[in-house]
Amino acid sequence: MARIAVVTLDGFNEVDSFVASYVLGRVQEPDWSVAIASPTPKVTSKNGVTIEAQMSLDDLPQMDAVIVGSGSRTREYAADPGFLATLRLDPQRQLVGSQCSGALLLARLGLLDDVPVCTDLITKPWVVATGANVVDAPFAANGNVATAGGCLASQYLAAWVITRLVDADAARAALHYMAPVGEKDQYVERAMAHVTEGQSLGQVVATASRSSRTSG
Repeated sequence: MARIAVVTLDGFNEVDSFVASYVLGRVQEPDWSVAIASPTPKVTSKNGVTIEAQMSLDDLPQMDAVIVGSGSRTREYAADPGFLATLRLDPQRQLVGSQCSGALLLARLGLLDDVPVCTDLITKPWVVATGANVVDAPFAANGNVATAGGCLASQYLAAWVITRLVDADAARAALHYMAPVGEKDQYVERAMAHVTEGQSLGQVVATASRSSRTSG
């Protein structure tokens, strides 16, 4: 059994939330559930698409994995201590990921220490200002924390979650379904390579960070 939440806020980016939730929803496992989690019953995207939340942020502590999506109002949310307090995430027992500007929220929560951080180019300066180690890569992960940068990198984040909670074959199957006809095998191999490379990058950066603190 695995329960996964995709945190989706007002001003959200449709690609970031919907691609991740769709790929995750392709998994055919007993008691596997994926839901949009929002602070209000309804949220509206930057482009005016209004959706209904499937769960409240109050449910996040019960999730096995939480992906924090991005949007045009992320800086406002990141500057609101009251809102940040509603994001009760625990990487010790949950997989926690962020998509694009969602990295700013995880940084504000102090969850990106020792993690190479991927984010979109617009958000990058704000995430750097938090002291996070932003890298020029689409996906990176260390332990139970992962970040993705660029809207279409959400597929890598979803594949990482599936790989961790089920296995790589399940991730490949989910990606294969949505991949373009005529290039499915190449598409899947490239995506899974990014997941593998991102995890290796995370381990290297985390080791270097710990060594630096020890030597200092």
